[in-house]
Amino acid sequence: MRFKLIISLVEDDKTDTVMEAAREAGATGATVISNARGEGLEKARTFFGLSLETQRDVLLFLVEEHLSREILERIAEVGEFDARPGTGIAFQIDVEDAVGVSHQIERLSEVVEEKL
Repeated sequence: MRFKLIISLVEDDKTDTVMEAAREAGATGATVISNARGEGLEKARTFFGLSLETQRDVLLFLVEEHLSREILERIAEVGEFDARPGTGIAFQIDVEDAVGVSHQIERLSEVVEEKL
């Protein structure tokens, strides 16, 4: 079984919504890294030196490759990434190898067989 890592940077108030949508699309869990920050095309706004941008969370999903595109699209939809600039991004990368996922492989085998 092959895996992809989906990395998503979302506004912290959308973290739970994005995680729930990813689970519904086939993700078996996630790791959340809180309080990330960054800049996009537009420089961050400030007020008397204080940043006005919302906090971001980094969500890491290790998913089976046949489910990855559907999960990625669902994350983008509920996160409103294409609807509003600056709401977040998500991308996926290939995972060469992973350990500690044998319990997930058993569960995912049935799901992937149904999809194929």
